Parts: sequence; C-alpha cells; structure tokens
Amino acid sequence: MSVVLVVLGFALLVVGGEFLVRSSVALSFKFKISKMVIGMTVVSFATSVPELLVSLQAALSGSPAIAINNVVGSNIANIGLVLGITAMVGSISVDKSFYKLNWPVMMVFSIVLYYFLRNDNMLSAFEGIILFAGIILFLVVLIKSTKKDAIIEEVDDTLSIVSNFKIFIWLAIGAAALYFGSDWLVKGAKEIALSIGVSEAVIGVSLIAVGTSVPELAASVIAAAKQEKAISLGNLIGSNIFNIATVLGLTAIIKPIHVTEPLILSRDIFWMLGFAFILIPIVFLGKKFEINRFKGFCLVFAYGIFMMLLFTHK
Repeated sequence: MSVVLVVLGFALLVVGGEFLVRSSVALSFKFKISKMVIGMTVVSFATSVPELLVSLQAALSGSPAIAINNVVGSNIANIGLVLGITAMVGSISVDKSFYKLNWPVMMVFSIVLYYFLRNDNMLSAFEGIILFAGIILFLVVLIKSTKKDAIIEEVDDTLSIVSNFKIFIWLAIGAAALYFGSDWLVKGAKEIALSIGVSEAVIGVSLIAVGTSVPELAASVIAAAKQEKAISLGNLIGSNIFNIATVLGLTAIIKPIHVTEPLILSRDIFWMLGFAFILIPIVFLGKKFEINRFKGFCLVFAYGIFMMLLFTHK
C-alpha cells in the first residue's frame, strides 16, 4: 500500500504542478505582467510548489528529516542526475551569467543554509524570513540584469487568452492534486522507510528527491534528444536557489524545522555543497563553457556513488 501511495503522490504532484503553472501564467497575463517577469518569477515559484508542499507536509506531520532532505536531495539530483543525463544526451552550452551571478548566489544560499542548520540544529522562522528575503533580492537583480527582449521559453503565449472560468478550474484541480499528492507521498515514504529499515532522511534525499526531479529530467532529455535547447544551467541553478529559499524558507516561517538526523549535517549537506562547487571546474576544464557527454557521465557516476553510500551506510 505504501508503494501505491508514493506512486499516486508523485503522479498527483506532476498533474497539480502542471495545472498550477498554467493557471498562474494565465492569471499573470490577466494582470498584464510582462512575459519576462512571468517566466522568471511566476513560473519559478509555481514549479517549486510541489516541493514546498512535500516539505511543509513532512514538517507538520513530525518528519523534519524528510522536509530538509527533500531539498538537499533535490539539489543534488538536479546537478548529478538531471544535468548529467541531459549532457550525456547532448552537450549543454553555458553562458557567462553562470559565474557572474547564478553560481555565486547558489553557493551563498547553500553555505548560509548549512550555517543556519549547523548553528543550532534547526531552521527557525527568522532564518526562514532571511532566506525568503534573499530570493526576492535575487529576483530583483536577475530581472534588472536580463535584457527586455530576452526570450523566455517557459511561457506559453496561448495562455494569455484563457477564460477566467478555465483559470479557476485549473487552480482548483492544481490545488487539490498538490494537497493530496504531497500528503500521500509523505505518508507512503514514511511507511517505506519503516518497512525497509532505513531512516526518513535517506528516503527524503533519495526516493522523494529523485521523484520530484523526474518531470524536469524527462522534459530535459526529450528536448535534448530532439536537439532543441535542452536546458540551461542557469535554470537548474535557479531551481536549486528556489528550493533553499522558497521551499525551506517558507516552510521554516510556517513551522520551524529541527535537525533530527545527524547525517544530514555530517554527510548529506556536504554532498549538496560538493555538487554545487564542482560545477566550476566542470565548466572551465576541457572545452570551456560547455558540459559535454563525458562531463555529464562524470556527474551521473558521482551521483551513483552518492546513492550507493546512502543505502550501504550502517
């Protein structure tokens, strides 16, 4: 039954996330918000809602390890799994905003998160406010540094003519699917952890984290196979920043998150920091500003080692 709950939970999160993005973008067009701002703010927030609800549900149901490791594991999977596999399908070009803005900001957020958790073994409401204020500042800088004629591929122009009734229906479907999806996923994951004798932290950093990265991975691989612009490194880094600042930040504001699993601070978060840091040599070694198939293989191989150590650690 627990496996069924997890599968249904994942499916509902995918469906709910899709309906939420569509309704949010359509609503933004109604308020005459520019396409660039919609792409960089509304879409980013909407795609983080599934992870946010999973972490919030976990924190409120007494599983803070799942709440934290959902984000830590998702950030590791975004680089090791999503970026790695996509690069193996087709090389990814990297623009200069990677080292001028996106990567430094991701490292700052990652290190600040580690400091907050290490300092008192919890993420307090005040620290959550600091993280969330940081993402607002980052978005302001990001929007100002982006050219007005920039092409935002994530935003579908046809959503500008959607009726108010359809937007309401999409919002209702999205909200219901996300609510039940996050609830069932956390319940199922806790039952699986109990039945196979591993900690909730391990399930959070592996099963749940990979699950919430699957939609992004599928879309990236399909686009790469079609030799289209598969995925930008900036978008993946942005996703990692949003995971820390919005998912953990907002969760901590609503319910402070306590560190209940020591391995989160002694192992898992260092893997997250390591995968984030390794992007610099990967981008600059060999052919600069390109992540080719070999580099992608190295990332996936490292991710495989991480997963193996997770389940073999006693």
